[in-house]
Amino acid sequence: MNQTKITELQASLQQSGADLAYVADPGRIAYLSGYASDPHERILSLFIPANGDPFLFTPALEIEDAENSSWAYDVLGYLDSENPWEMIKAAILARYPAPKKIALEKNALTLDRFEILQGLFPGCDFSLDITPVLQRLMLLKTDSEIKTMLEAGAWADEAFRIGFNAIKAGVPEAEIVAEIEYQLKRQGVSQMSFDTIVLAGANAASPHGVPGKNQIKENELVLFDLGVVWKGYCSDATRTVAYKEPTAFQKEIYNLTLLAQETAQKAVRPGVTAAELDAIARGVITEAGYGEYFNHRLGHGIGTTVHEFPSLVEGNDLVIEKGMCFSIEPGIYIPGKVGVRIEDCVYVTEDGCVPFTKTPKELQIID
Repeated sequence: MNQTKITELQASLQQSGADLAYVADPGRIAYLSGYASDPHERILSLFIPANGDPFLFTPALEIEDAENSSWAYDVLGYLDSENPWEMIKAAILARYPAPKKIALEKNALTLDRFEILQGLFPGCDFSLDITPVLQRLMLLKTDSEIKTMLEAGAWADEAFRIGFNAIKAGVPEAEIVAEIEYQLKRQGVSQMSFDTIVLAGANAASPHGVPGKNQIKENELVLFDLGVVWKGYCSDATRTVAYKEPTAFQKEIYNLTLLAQETAQKAVRPGVTAAELDAIARGVITEAGYGEYFNHRLGHGIGTTVHEFPSLVEGNDLVIEKGMCFSIEPGIYIPGKVGVRIEDCVYVTEDGCVPFTKTPKELQIID
């Protein structure tokens, strides 16, 4: 449980005149409460008052797990046969009588659940969006968080090792994915931070392609995009390797992507902006004539969820600070020909940054 961040959120609620906040995103709930869960269609909610003790609301089948987590306050739950919203209303009124202003996570709360809340508390003010406050609270990682993320990064390096060793002619992409995840589970990694991506040849020209029956062939590039969840924190990294000797064109695209990635990563330091970093990487690729094939942002924040604030993209003038963690992942995707992406997630230091993953980025040729 992160009591310091809960206290900071309560101070923000007091300043804004809100009575309490409703946190709905499972990743942010995990960050604040220490309890991580995917509730699927069920309701998992965290209610934090401006003054007083918060409470966690879970499905009944998760109460014991929540109580055994680091969460130190009340855990309430509901059976599938019960109406959770009536129970939530009763719990709120019992603890914080007659709330007039309830702050919401507007980028996480569905419209139907918002309408239910309006019906439960008619006349209540729901205008305050606490999403920016929560994003700011999660933005700067502590030394302890960074230590855990380095451990998650080391597991991503292990995943690369397993995947590279599985490359052979005729092996389908999906089989390599299965080998990576099987071997990691055997070693104690229970969860990937997203669906593992292994794409060979022209398939890699789809930035978020789905691994399938496409088989590894000689003289092609193979793209790996993967990460794990470790002690509640995510890793995310991408490497592209060659199976047998690549063509001169493949080498050209690879080396250009690597130059863009390393140039941007070396430019990371407190004081530069997110937009400037995107422009640095994009400028390298554009100057070489391939700008149209770099069709996504440079990077995203990472922490208890794999994609979080901030976004490193044109127009975002957020100033980079020490303790921020984000990806640097330029790519070049030429349909029908080749796809290359190289990615490290980094944490910002006083005068630069350090990557969470250590797998070499020079073009590896797998024999």
